[in-house]
Amino acid sequence: MTTEVTSATASGHGPAASVRRITDDLLQRVEDTLRSLLDAERDRYAQMDERALAAVDALADLVTSGGKRVRPTFCITGYLAAGGKADDPGIVAAAAGMEMLHVSALIHDDILDDSAQRRGQPTMHTAFADNHHNSGWRGESRRFGEGLAILVGNLALVYSQQLVSQAPPAVLTEWHRLCSEVNIGQFLDVWAAAEFSVDPALSRLIALIKSGRYTIHRPLVMGAHAAGRADLAAAYVAYGEAVGEAFQLRDDLLDAFGDSAETGKPTGLDFTQHKMTLLLGWAMQRDEHIRTLMTRPGHTPQEVRSRLEDTGVPADVEQHIADLVEQGCAALADAPLEAVWRQELAEMALRAAYRKN
Repeated sequence: MTTEVTSATASGHGPAASVRRITDDLLQRVEDTLRSLLDAERDRYAQMDERALAAVDALADLVTSGGKRVRPTFCITGYLAAGGKADDPGIVAAAAGMEMLHVSALIHDDILDDSAQRRGQPTMHTAFADNHHNSGWRGESRRFGEGLAILVGNLALVYSQQLVSQAPPAVLTEWHRLCSEVNIGQFLDVWAAAEFSVDPALSRLIALIKSGRYTIHRPLVMGAHAAGRADLAAAYVAYGEAVGEAFQLRDDLLDAFGDSAETGKPTGLDFTQHKMTLLLGWAMQRDEHIRTLMTRPGHTPQEVRSRLEDTGVPADVEQHIADLVEQGCAALADAPLEAVWRQELAEMALRAAYRKN
C-alpha cells in the first residue's frame, strides 16, 4: 500500500480523509507496539521478582495515560508525505521509540521541575515518595521517589533505543542528534534558571533544542530519511524549526496563563523554578521589576501574571506564534509534496501552535 491519495475514494471521502485513515492506522500500530513491548517486559520480570513489576507498571501507566503522540504523528506524517509505504514496520518502530523517549524526558523533567502533577495524576516521583512514606519504610521518601523515577526514566530510554534499532538505518544519525539535543537543552534550561539572567538568544536556543526540534523538526526529517527522501530534509527543517518554536512558546503561555484543569499539570512552574523562557526574557527587558518580583519570597504566580500582562509581551508572543506558523507553512510551498500532504502539515502546524484537536 502506498500513500497515493490524490483522488477521492470510492466511498465519497476525499484525499484528506484518506490521509487521516492511513496516519491513524500507523499510529494505532505504534500503540500496539508500545503495549506489546511493555507486556512482554512485565511477563519477563514477573518471573524474577514482583517488586520489579512496579517499574514496568509505572512506565506503562504513563505511556497509556493519554499522551497526544505529537512526535510519532510528525514522524509518520513526514514519512508518508515523502512517499513511504504504510505497511513498513520500521517506521512504526521509529515512531514508537520516539514516544518512549518522550516519556523518559517527561519523567526526568517532572523531577527537575519539582512538579507534583502530570496529565491530571501525581507525577511518578511523587507517587513513589508517597508510597514510601505511607509504608513507613526506611530512608527519605523524597530521595526514594526521585531515585526510582530516574531509574524508570532511564528504563524508558533503553526501550526507546531498543525500538529505534528496528527502524531503517537511515534514521539513526537524526535520532542520535535528537537524543543528545534534548539532554543538552534540558541541561541549559536548568543552568539558565540558576543564572536567571536576561538572555533572549539563549532562551530561544533552549526552546528550540529542548522542545522544538525534538518535537517537530527531527521527527519529520527522520520520516523523510526512512522513506529515502533526503531531498525533503531542508523543507522539513525550515517548517519544523518555525513550528517547533511556536509549539514551545505555546507551552510557555500555557504555563503562565493556562488552566491546570485543562493542561493536566500545575501552572506557574516556570515562575517558581525561575525558568528563563522567551516570554519572561522579553518581559524583563521591558520591566526590570519582574525579576525582583520573581525572586521575592512569598510572591504569587498571579502577581507575576499581572505584571507580565502589563508589559504587553503575551500579546507579542501570540503574534510571534502566528508569524512562525505562517513562516513554517510557507517553507513547504515549493517542496516536492502532494498538495494533500502540504495541507495536512499546515493543519498540524495550527494544532501544534494552538493546541487545537
